[in-house]
Amino acid sequence: MTADIKTPTGFSKRTIIAGIVLIVILVTIPLLTIRDADFGGTDDLASATIETIAPDYNTEWITNWWKPASETESALFALQAAVGGILIGYAAGYWKGRNRAD
Repeated sequence: MTADIKTPTGFSKRTIIAGIVLIVILVTIPLLTIRDADFGGTDDLASATIETIAPDYNTEWITNWWKPASETESALFALQAAVGGILIGYAAGYWKGRNRAD
């Protein structure tokens, strides 16, 4: 017994697969072509900019009161991403179900 996979209205299976392949290609191209790149975050860039603009700026008021271990920080970030994904998925499913009920 095979299950019929329903696709969103207006998109064929071929279009969806082509879109997924395109996304994978667009994500991997920069990783493969840009050698020795520093994919740093905006925090580092902001700190460097502040040091350039105002080298005498006092940053004592912005110190962290808790610095978790690296593993803990990664786990908290993953938890935050999971909760966000669950909330977005719930909202999308809720709206989809509400539209179908009408």
